[in-house]
Amino acid sequence: MLRALTANLIAHERIETTDAKAKELRRVAERVITRAKRLGEVAYTPAQQLSQADQARRQAAQQQVGQFLRRFGTVEDGVEARKVDLIEKVFVDLAKRFAGRPGGYTRIIKVGRRRGDNAPMSIIELVSGPEAAPAAAEAEASAEA
Repeated sequence: MLRALTANLIAHERIETTDAKAKELRRVAERVITRAKRLGEVAYTPAQQLSQADQARRQAAQQQVGQFLRRFGTVEDGVEARKVDLIEKVFVDLAKRFAGRPGGYTRIIKVGRRRGDNAPMSIIELVSGPEAAPAAAEAEASAEA
């Protein structure tokens, strides 16, 4: 279940689920993104520009993430559905987006209760990028002054 939720979160970058699942999903998804981010620029540099050792490090990290995460996900854009390579998205897009961010890649927003069984529901989403953390720190600093 957590594998499917993680794959959907990475593919869509925003999903709605119960509070308990969202809290567990945060833990799992942030570990997957951190695994890719720890490589630094090696994660998103083209393979032709990397040394043999760096290529081996990236391949090992991709295999570890690939053991947990499925390779492809489907994203619907209105009428058309397209396949997204989830491993590539984690290592190229998300590792680059969160390169300057020390953690906290997801946000949980409580949205109320589900109609059928009254379960507490939440939206979990990936934050916009590294600029969100410094902007929040500046807002707090200006509020204190």
